[in-house]
Amino acid sequence: MSDLKPAPHGWLVLDKPRGLGSTQAVGAVKRLLRQGGYAKTKVGHGGTLDPLAGGVLPIALGEATKLAGRMLDSDKIYAFTIQFGEETDTLDTEGEVTERTDRRPPMAAIAAVLEHFTGEIEQVPPAYSAVKVDGKRAYDRARAGEDVEMKTRRVTIYKLGFDGEREDAPLRSVFATTAGRPDPYDPQAPLELADSVTLVAHVSKGTYIRSLARDIARALGTLGHVTYLRRIKAGPFREDQAISLDTLEKNAKGAGLENLLLPLEAGLDDIPVLTLDPTSAQAVRQGRVLSDLPHTDGLHLATLHDVPVALMELSGGSAKVVRGFNLPDVAE
Repeated sequence: MSDLKPAPHGWLVLDKPRGLGSTQAVGAVKRLLRQGGYAKTKVGHGGTLDPLAGGVLPIALGEATKLAGRMLDSDKIYAFTIQFGEETDTLDTEGEVTERTDRRPPMAAIAAVLEHFTGEIEQVPPAYSAVKVDGKRAYDRARAGEDVEMKTRRVTIYKLGFDGEREDAPLRSVFATTAGRPDPYDPQAPLELADSVTLVAHVSKGTYIRSLARDIARALGTLGHVTYLRRIKAGPFREDQAISLDTLEKNAKGAGLENLLLPLEAGLDDIPVLTLDPTSAQAVRQGRVLSDLPHTDGLHLATLHDVPVALMELSGGSAKVVRGFNLPDVAE
C-alpha cells in the first residue's frame, strides 16, 4: 500500500468521445487511476453529456468532487447541427422518426428566427431525458412505452447564432449546409433552402439543446432533430483544455496525471479569495465563524498558503463555512 501514489485532487477536463456516457467516462477514469498506481480516489463529473454528444466533460477528483454540484449549475456552450425534414422521438439520431416534411427553411428565415430564442424562454424537455416524472426518470418511462407528459421550464439562452463567441478565441465560424451552395455568407445564400444548419448556443443550466433544435425547426415551419452535438465550454472549463482518454491513459501509466490535472480552485474562477493565517485556518477547519472581516458579502474561497481550506459565505463581516476541504498542507 505504501507504494501507491497519493490520491489526486482537482479537475481533469475530458474531451468525451461520442458513444460514451458520462457515467462510463467516470468509470474509465477510475480504472486508469487504479492502473496508474494511485490510491483510491473519489471521482465524479460536472454535468451529464449525452452518449451521442462529445466535448467538454469536467471530471472531479478527490476533494474537487465537493464542487461537482456547483458545476452542474454553471452555464454551458454547445455547437449543434439541426437536420431539417424529420423529427424523432428522442429528438436526435438514436430515435425513431415520428414525423416527416418536405419543407426546408431559407437561410434568411433561420437568421431571423434565432432572436426569438434568445433570452429567457420556456422549454419542454425531451421525453427521453433524465428529468424525473413522479420520481422516475423520463427516459425510463418513455422506453417502457408510457406516454410521458413533460412540464414546461424556464431557461436562458444567452447567445445563439451562426457565430458563437468564446471568451478566449475569435468568433467560432459555423454555417448552414445548403442545396448546392454551402457558404451562408455568399450574397445568394439567404435565398437557398437549408437541409441542415449548425449553430452555437450559450445556455443556462437545465437547457436541452435537443428541445431547442426541435422548437427552432417548428418555428421555421418545418421539423428537425439533432445530428451533431458538442459541448465546447462548461462553466470555466474550455474545449482547448480538454484531453482525450488516450492521452489520459498514456499519462496515468507513464509520467502521471499531475501535468494534466487542474487545481481544485480552477472550478471557482469567479469567486474572490479570502486569505487566512494559520490560526484562522485552524478555526475554519473546526467549523467556527470568523468575525470582523473587512470583505464584501458573498461567497469566498478561504485559503492558507494558496491551499483551499473552505468555501465560506460572508455576511456583515462574518464568515461561515459552506464547504470544507481536506487537502494536504504545504510547508509554512
